[in-house]
Amino acid sequence: MELRHLKYFLATAHEGNMTRAAAACHVSQPALSRQLADLEKELGCELFVRGSRGVSLTNEGMMLRKRAQEIVELADRAEFEIRSDGAQVAGDIWVGAGESRVVSLLAKAVATLLESHPQIRLRLYSGNFDDVTERIERGLLDFGVLMGGDVGSRFDSIELPWEDRWGVLMRRDHPLAHRDVLTLDDLSEQRLIVSAQRHEGMGDDSFLELLSQRGMQVAATYTLLYNASLLVEAGVGMAVCFDGIVAAGEGTPFAFVPMADVPPVSSRLIWKKFQPFSRAAQLLLHTLQQMDS
Repeated sequence: MELRHLKYFLATAHEGNMTRAAAACHVSQPALSRQLADLEKELGCELFVRGSRGVSLTNEGMMLRKRAQEIVELADRAEFEIRSDGAQVAGDIWVGAGESRVVSLLAKAVATLLESHPQIRLRLYSGNFDDVTERIERGLLDFGVLMGGDVGSRFDSIELPWEDRWGVLMRRDHPLAHRDVLTLDDLSEQRLIVSAQRHEGMGDDSFLELLSQRGMQVAATYTLLYNASLLVEAGVGMAVCFDGIVAAGEGTPFAFVPMADVPPVSSRLIWKKFQPFSRAAQLLLHTLQQMDS
C-alpha cells in the first residue's frame, strides 16, 4: 500500500466523484481509477459503491478512511518537520485538551512563541481524557493538557500552575443560585447533568465519581459544556462542571456555585515517553516549563 494510493482514496471519498478527485490530485481519471482498483485488489475488498452519479464508501471504505487520514497526516507532519529550515523554527504543534480554563496557559505560551517564531502554528484538538491520551499514543498529538485522571507510566508530564474548581452551573432563578457554596447533600434531590465520560465509570475518586457512588439523579450527560448549558437553560437540570468554562453571573442566564466539600483538580501537560519532538514542540514545552517554575 503506497501513500499516494491513500491520498487518491481520500480525495475520492471526499469528492464522491472520481472525475473531481482526479482533478484535485492532478492525475487523469483513468489513472486514478486504476490506482483505486489496485488498492482494492491489494486489500481484497471493495472500498466504493460505484453509481451513475458518483461513488460512496462501503463499510470497509469507511474503516480505511479513518486510518488513511491518520497515516497521511503523520507523513505530512514528518516531511514538514524534516525539511524545515534549521534557522527558522516553524511548523505545527498538535495539542489535545479537555474543557478547562487551563487552556488559557497554553494560549499564553503559544502567544509568546509567535512573537519570535511567527511560522509556528498551534493545532488544538478538543477531546476528553480518553480521546486525548489515545491520540498521543498513536502519534497524532504532541501533547495533552489534562485535568485529573491517572495516566500511569505511559507518559511523561509536568504539573501546570492551575487548579480547576468543581461546581454546578444552574439557571439564575434556581432556588440554590443565591448560595455561596454547595455541598454534596445539597445535590441529593436535584436533577444533574454530568460528563458522559465520568458517568460511564471512567473516573477515579473525583467529584463525579462521588456523585455516582451516592446514586445521584442523572437527567442527562454531555461531552461539551456549551451544549449542556443549553439543557440547563431549558430547565433539564443543573450541570456539574468546572468553573469559568461557560460565562455565569450578571448579564447571563446562569449562576455558578462552587462545591465546598470537593477538592480542586490539578492540571498536567503530558506527552508520550521517548517522544521525538520537532523544534517547535520543544520550544512550547520549554515555555510551559518556565511558566511552571
